[in-house]
Amino acid sequence: MRIGAHVDDVDPLAEAAARDADLVQFFLADPQGWKAPAAREDAEAITEADVDVFVHAPYVINLASLNNRIRVPSRRLMLQHSKAAAKVGAKGLIVHGGHVRDGEDIATGFDNWRKAFAYAEKEGGLPTRVLIENTAGGEHACARRYEMIERLWEAIGEYDPGFCLDTCHAHAGGLDLTDVVDRIKAITGRIDLVHANDSLDGFDSGRDRHANIGKGEIGAEAIAHVIREAGCPAVVETKGGAAKQSEDITTLRELLK
Repeated sequence: MRIGAHVDDVDPLAEAAARDADLVQFFLADPQGWKAPAAREDAEAITEADVDVFVHAPYVINLASLNNRIRVPSRRLMLQHSKAAAKVGAKGLIVHGGHVRDGEDIATGFDNWRKAFAYAEKEGGLPTRVLIENTAGGEHACARRYEMIERLWEAIGEYDPGFCLDTCHAHAGGLDLTDVVDRIKAITGRIDLVHANDSLDGFDSGRDRHANIGKGEIGAEAIAHVIREAGCPAVVETKGGAAKQSEDITTLRELLK
């Protein structure tokens, strides 16, 4: 199983080499902004390199939102990033599950997800598969609890989305890591990527604070168990730059031998 890290987007191939990483994940634009990704001069080099690539969409995207000023540009931005991700040979575009606000009908949020995929299909389709990531907090989140993920897949399953399982988010979101892979696959039919992160906070805390592997409340063995069961690539999204992420990657490789 290939293991890598979320890295700075300036020179992702150099960042991969610095970590001896099999794959990298990076942003193509400001993660807190609404601008479309710019063309990359290194796109061909990234595509041809022996390094797998995943792209993380901006955090501002919320496809479930009932607010037109958020939902409509979110749809457009997801499509723009899917097209840009294809130009660097990305194997997936990670998009957070989104949420509605307190007092709003979450059923509408799920339908808004469906409409986002329908919009993309009408505009020519998503050239890079969208991998929906589970989230750590929020009682009105579309991808925190199993029952919500199931409702989300009932709304969008026909569009064949993928799934990104974040171990910190699952732990903080109240999902037991011992059987999380089986339960997610029973709903989605697939897990395409694991975000392998330890957690600074306890089970079902609702707090999204990553820790380096083995330095948090989850533990290295439990994270390796998830990767092994998922049988897919893994990315560490941990602090400490190349030095600490290299340690995290080495720890996981040793446990997965």
